[in-house]
Amino acid sequence: MHVLQVCYRVPYPPHDGGAIGVYEIIRGVSEAGHRVTVLAVNTPKHHQPATALDHLGPRVRLLTVEVDTRIRPAPALKNLLFSAQSYIVERFISPAFAARLTELLTQEQFDVVHLDGTFVAWYADWLKQAVATGQLPAAALPPLVLRMHNVEYVIWQRLAERERNPLRRWYLRRQARQLRRFEQWMLGRVDAVAAITQQDVARLRELGCPPPVSIIPAPADTSRFRPDPAGQPKAHTLFMLGSLNWLPNLEGVDWFLREVWPTAHREMPALELHLAGSYPPVHLTSRPPGQDNVFVHGFVESAPAFMQAYELMLVPLLSGGGMRVKIVEGMAVGKAILSTTIGAEGIEARDGQDLLLRDGAAAWLQALRDYHAGHLPLAAIGQAAARTAQARYSTEAVAEGFVALYEQARAARLPTALVPAAASA
Repeated sequence: MHVLQVCYRVPYPPHDGGAIGVYEIIRGVSEAGHRVTVLAVNTPKHHQPATALDHLGPRVRLLTVEVDTRIRPAPALKNLLFSAQSYIVERFISPAFAARLTELLTQEQFDVVHLDGTFVAWYADWLKQAVATGQLPAAALPPLVLRMHNVEYVIWQRLAERERNPLRRWYLRRQARQLRRFEQWMLGRVDAVAAITQQDVARLRELGCPPPVSIIPAPADTSRFRPDPAGQPKAHTLFMLGSLNWLPNLEGVDWFLREVWPTAHREMPALELHLAGSYPPVHLTSRPPGQDNVFVHGFVESAPAFMQAYELMLVPLLSGGGMRVKIVEGMAVGKAILSTTIGAEGIEARDGQDLLLRDGAAAWLQALRDYHAGHLPLAAIGQAAARTAQARYSTEAVAEGFVALYEQARAARLPTALVPAAASA
């Protein structure tokens, strides 16, 4: 099978949850014997050379188109005043990218087009219009499979609900409404949808999603994230790990530092909090190292090594959607994890067995007291978490799910199941 995977960024290096999920799917599908051509928006923020995925072997080919997705005041204001389209999506709409996509489909044979996320879902409509206007032969358009990283409007809706600033709350609600309309509209333009969680499937059904929806979780490289029996994490240490330019992550960190940590630090002064993640904001990096026993590490080269250095992983997410890959990675290395219910949404883990679920500052404080007093079975929880992660979220298992979905989409589109797939290399 030959897959054309359309991405909103080059998924390398695989450091944040979004990039990890995309990268692992590419790796898993190619290692299963299929060819994967990756057509990616090459953004200023995540710019990569054309050789970025060469290490994945000859079955993977990366093609990029330069698109300036930076948030700029003038286009943002124009969008605010005159456009019904969300500016979040509009930044990824590029005539040059659309032309390259059409050219590829005209010149080469693909068995499926995999659209990775809401930000590139607009191109499904572009391709349908290209067929309708004769720019693209109908026979050149294979089934379109959309992978939903999140139901995006839910993230912005949750952020708006918690926002105190009236002007900012109005803007977040506007983005949520626009994204909801866009996501509802785009679902009718693809042949199949892959959602990451059961909760997202329910939200897609509420939007009237017409095509079949499969649940395929986000993968983690469980060959790299494994328990270290010889590891000796520092006692009385907590840690958080996640991109700090993603609003839900930053919102959760700020909430914890404001609502939980002052009391925890006063009652349990031996506790240390270690924060790691790319693009930390100034209000975190400007903190003196060790102030109130909070240590801001910023970007770390090795997520497994960072996780193994400390004891209890924290995921204080208050908004967001989809699934947190970092939780799965933490489970895979055998960490005990304290998360909000929203933070662990969509992950097949049992409260009190694979992780700990607590909501609200009071419940989090009590969990930290229990941890500090040695009343939490950290080792047993970590061992159960590692078993669950290995069984459910390996790259191989997720890749099998996508290959099956591609085959189902082809079978539904083609007049006969006997039509051969494009040759694999």
